[in-house]
Amino acid sequence: MMTGRPTDYSEKLAGEMCAMIANGNSISKISAIKGMPASTTFFRWLREHPEFRDNYESAKEEQADRFVEQMLEIADDAEPENAQVARLRLDTRKWIASKFKPKRYGDKITQEVTGANGDALSIKVTYE
Repeated sequence: MMTGRPTDYSEKLAGEMCAMIANGNSISKISAIKGMPASTTFFRWLREHPEFRDNYESAKEEQADRFVEQMLEIADDAEPENAQVARLRLDTRKWIASKFKPKRYGDKITQEVTGANGDALSIKVTYE
């Protein structure tokens, strides 16, 4: 019988944790659940087990999609007297989604390089 938190890596437990992360839970919330490893153990597992790290990264991308779904609910259910709270919740989820899944939810930035006065870029090479 286990008396403390698990510290030995278990694929089953790691999978449960990744599923919880994909559903929008934080590592600190998961670690507070009885029978779950401490956050320090979680981060050690990420360093030591590449397959867990890959699953975690996928879970974070899924979490971004979950946050976007939540944003619709928050916006639809917001009451005028709670507009600031709703805005904070929306902005937080939007920022996190843009970092976890930047190709889909990040800001698209384009850059153009031109020469002086908007002319074509010219390159001059000199040899000495």
